[in-house]
Amino acid sequence: MDSTEPPEAGPSLERLRSVFRVYDVRTDGEQLVYYGEPLVPQDQLMKTVWPLFRKQGYEVALSTQMGEYALVAEPVTLGPDGIPWKNVVLFLATVLSTLWAGASWYHVNPVTNPVEAMLTAWPFTLAVLGVLGTHELGHYVMSRYHGVDATLPYFIPMPTLIGTMGAVIRMKGQMPDRKALFDIGVSGPLAGLVATVVVTAIGLTMEPVTVTQATLNSANTIQVEFGYPPLLKAIASAMGEPLKYDNPAKSVNPVVIGGWVGMFVTFLNLIPVGQLDGGHIVRAIIGERQESVAALVPAVLFGLAAYVFYVLDVSNATVLWVIWGFLSMFFAYVGPATPINDGELDINRKLLGLFTFVLGLLCFTPTPIEIIP
Repeated sequence: MDSTEPPEAGPSLERLRSVFRVYDVRTDGEQLVYYGEPLVPQDQLMKTVWPLFRKQGYEVALSTQMGEYALVAEPVTLGPDGIPWKNVVLFLATVLSTLWAGASWYHVNPVTNPVEAMLTAWPFTLAVLGVLGTHELGHYVMSRYHGVDATLPYFIPMPTLIGTMGAVIRMKGQMPDRKALFDIGVSGPLAGLVATVVVTAIGLTMEPVTVTQATLNSANTIQVEFGYPPLLKAIASAMGEPLKYDNPAKSVNPVVIGGWVGMFVTFLNLIPVGQLDGGHIVRAIIGERQESVAALVPAVLFGLAAYVFYVLDVSNATVLWVIWGFLSMFFAYVGPATPINDGELDINRKLLGLFTFVLGLLCFTPTPIEIIP
């Protein structure tokens, strides 16, 4: 439908007139399209029109269509519409992949003993999915609180040592202000760390796993050494529980590995670049100067890789940091979310952000994992 009159659901043309001269209005299903000419810079335009459309229940974005400027508005839909089958299928697949990976940590063959593997490895699966899910649900809950449209967590099954590549949520709505950007960014690491501390403490109280002598003597046995970050060591010290045993046949319960996963994921997510949680937090705290910080991140990670390789002589971790160096270059290019209202963040949130980065450093170890044939 073409018209010079706004649809009943949209804001009046009079309220848009100072920043956007409308010459055509169309509807396409539930979508509203206002064609016109911007009268102010884009950031000022969006700062003015976004709250007007949002008050009417629409998410709006400025786009160009066939050489014309248009304000495209779609109804805000917070939360899933029906059963999120993709999320469910990926979650179930990740349950299976983490059970498979967990069985190896309990030294149960999932091929020859699938039932025993499932009954034995479920604490590991619960630990890993618990810390990852809590992290992402922290983002999701805070997104709902600030009225930003976001998906439920997508778990990523993968045949790795832990059976997954993590979990993500996809932000579909625009960020209204720096408060929302900060709260959504910081909520995941903090929520995930709470779950991580609980999982680690529980795992340390559980019986260690004993490796059979046949496995120790096997020529195909691969030894995996985890680098424990300061936070995990502190929890073990506070509880008076060991992380290593004099008997080489004994190792910590795999649930502790779930805690290690939570700390490793927390540190990676707090790298201050792009769409990572750390990038969102720094963007909220210092504004556009975040780009200067992000530009330094790849050099720091490549430098860390060189230190691990030449000084610590650990090749596995070197590859890890090189990969993340290249990933950080991509994240820096994409950049973080830009809030509509880019006003200054309050001092309490800034202090909380600094505290969160300190916690992230306590989750860091230069050699997270080393595989020894």
